[in-house]
Amino acid sequence: MGEDAELVPVEIVGVRQHLADEEIVVLLLDPDSELLVPILIGPAEASAIASAQAGIVPPRPMTHDLLRDVLIATGSGLSRVEITRLEDGVFHAELVLRTGPRVDSRASDAIAMALRFGCPVLCSAEVVAVAGVEVRTTTSEQDLERFRRFLDVVTPEDFTTGVEPDDQGGAEGR
Repeated sequence: MGEDAELVPVEIVGVRQHLADEEIVVLLLDPDSELLVPILIGPAEASAIASAQAGIVPPRPMTHDLLRDVLIATGSGLSRVEITRLEDGVFHAELVLRTGPRVDSRASDAIAMALRFGCPVLCSAEVVAVAGVEVRTTTSEQDLERFRRFLDVVTPEDFTTGVEPDDQGGAEGR
């Protein structure tokens, strides 16, 4: 990837399956822009990502575990993962080894490796802008937050006296 391309840190939200069409995606969140980047992945990659997120250690190393062990054994390790570009609907990534080399990778494999190493995942700002979808707070989440604010100011006496807490305390919706 070119040195001048801007990279932003993203969080691995998790793996989700769309029930209607059975597509599986891994979701990456750019918290600064509040954009969610969905990457279509296969079931094997979904399993590798989900098991790493859950902290499941298989009795025998799976492919990503084996690659991690090889990198550690050779003294290389993994510094970070970069989602570098999106071409014709395909996300491209690179593993950036601690010793300096960069290795071309599928985005799903790179994410599975990042989870195993506990290293950052960076994404091209351009990819986030093109593929990202806006994170929207649902009405139920907004209602829950409003209720939490209400609980912060309400007292037991408010329920016995019939007097509501004053609006200066931050309670809303009356």
